[in-house]
Amino acid sequence: MPSRRKTTMFASAFFTCICSFVIICVVLATQHWMSSEVRFSGTNSSITVSLTYGLFSGTCEQFVDVGLQVSERTFQVADNLSNTKAKSMIVAIIVILVLSLLSSLLSSGFTCTNAVSNPYQTFLGPTGVYTWNSLCGIFILIAMILFPVNIEENGLSVELAYGCFSFLQTYIKSEHTYGYSYWIMLLIIFLNITSIIIIYFYDHARYSKKKEQERPIENAPKDVILF
Repeated sequence: MPSRRKTTMFASAFFTCICSFVIICVVLATQHWMSSEVRFSGTNSSITVSLTYGLFSGTCEQFVDVGLQVSERTFQVADNLSNTKAKSMIVAIIVILVLSLLSSLLSSGFTCTNAVSNPYQTFLGPTGVYTWNSLCGIFILIAMILFPVNIEENGLSVELAYGCFSFLQTYIKSEHTYGYSYWIMLLIIFLNITSIIIIYFYDHARYSKKKEQERPIENAPKDVILF
């Protein structure tokens, strides 16, 4: 059976890993990644398309300067994209987040195993926790970089606006606001770092204690050594 200190430390790391897993599920499920206002020039007036979307679905509505408002519509992101590059990047982000989800799940399994037992394999101990938490954090960071790139380089919001309302004419400009589904990914990275720090402190303390046990004579009183 593991010591009380080990159980406490790994149980704490398990809690952070589970929180990370749950938040990744929320990130994938919600559609509050981006809110955009995209303006187009019409025949006699300008048209603004308001979009709120995530990786899978979103909503859009149209406003005309004269005061006319088209009712809100729900759309599927993949169906509204004609730009192959933008669609491919959305798929890549989803795959990366699924990989981070699996990494978080494995990290949760490793920390739970160490909290209740002492596995013989080295990789099942702190090394495994470091690996899977690091991979999860890296995957999340890549997803956070790719999404803005898709917005700016591939005109994701503009593509989705055209997909919602095919009669739109000349694109003028757009304004973007990142939603909570995007920003809470920073919390996932923080939780992964926290897990690594917790296990590092445990591993460092265990290593120091092991070194002390290997060299007991160095800590013995001088009179005992002379005797």
